Amino acid sequence: MSICVLGTPFKLRKSNKPLPAPLPILTSLKKIGDPYSYGNFSLDHCFAAAEAAPTGSIDDFKAASKFLFTYQGSSATFTSYRRELERFLQWSWRIEKRSVFTLKREDIERFIRFVIAPPTDWIGEKNAPRVIRKGDDEHPNPEWRPFVQTQRRKGNIDTAASYQPSQASIRATFAVLSSFYDYLTEEDLVESNPVALIRQKSKFLKRDQDQAVVRRITNLQWDYVIETAEQLADLHPKIHERTLFVMNCLLAMYLRISELVADERSTPLMGDFRKDQDSHWWFHVTGKGNKDRTIAVSNAMMRALRRYRLSRGLSALPTLGEKNVLIPKARGNGPINSTRQIRRIVQDCFDAAYARMKEAGLEDDAHDLRAATVHWLRHTGISEDVKLRPREHVRDDAGHASMATTDRYIESDRRERHASGRKKPIKDL
Repeated sequence: MSICVLGTPFKLRKSNKPLPAPLPILTSLKKIGDPYSYGNFSLDHCFAAAEAAPTGSIDDFKAASKFLFTYQGSSATFTSYRRELERFLQWSWRIEKRSVFTLKREDIERFIRFVIAPPTDWIGEKNAPRVIRKGDDEHPNPEWRPFVQTQRRKGNIDTAASYQPSQASIRATFAVLSSFYDYLTEEDLVESNPVALIRQKSKFLKRDQDQAVVRRITNLQWDYVIETAEQLADLHPKIHERTLFVMNCLLAMYLRISELVADERSTPLMGDFRKDQDSHWWFHVTGKGNKDRTIAVSNAMMRALRRYRLSRGLSALPTLGEKNVLIPKARGNGPINSTRQIRRIVQDCFDAAYARMKEAGLEDDAHDLRAATVHWLRHTGISEDVKLRPREHVRDDAGHASMATTDRYIESDRRERHASGRKKPIKDL
């Protein structure tokens, strides 16, 4: 099988002579620890018995760990950068069998082609944790893969052979690698940034005169999703009042998934809901880029907050400086500190809503729920609000850096363009 990116075919590696499924190299920030205090250590745990670490790999690992350590203030950034560096180290060590310090421009181009069409044995069909934890011990998870094909269509999981990264994913690979080599250059570990020397990135990336379509669920799908969450909360309040509140937060306040979990930057607390001198409620959050922002809390969101708090045995409204965590773990009182747990909560609700729509004979209408992600709820909330509210108000609540980002959610231009083009004749011009 081959994938064609702007006319350039990239052959998928066949499985008749498979590369062994790799073991993870970069784990959690806590496990990596302070890379500036590393002593002598081995990377044998990253390799299968038949493999050997290439010369220079320990220096690569130290440099990558120090680079990631600079992003310890943002778990979302750390996670995305770790993903790209993990793939890069896996390829450099296992495919090229070389240190990243020795790679040149043409090697980086070869890596990008590898990312576009990785070997099928390196592609998983579900998100799996890197390690399995048993008490204080960690063991590599045999189901983990550097690449994941999770797109689901009509209830089926696509096979690894259908994997194809998005343009945004390829851009992210370029961006992270360039940032990494900038760091290596500043540390005098390499002479120049080979990524910056690639002049024809256009052969990997394409431009489109249209903005990418904003991925969202429909109003009908949302009606079923929130009704499903409410039914679950009524049946099993101890478990699903939290589900209902999470779904409301993601849509009504356009929260990013990272803004609901505790990390090195902050822990979301009930006290982050604050009333101003005009008795207006605001939600204070530390978001993307470590930036603080306030979000106007609607009356409907306040009703959702009251219900959630009462279900937890708290007063109806938060008190000033309240330290109760916003989204607690299912067991214990500590905060959820993994985006994976929030994704699981949302995905279970999507799956249950899909089943209800299917039973109601609305399988076609429910179709996108099989591919929807947590972030679609943020997109849906913003898309609905720009129809009713001033754009600059939506921009500030969403934490967009510019109005141009908010304008992506305005669909009227596309609707009008299609309406004007729908009646174009072919005959009788």
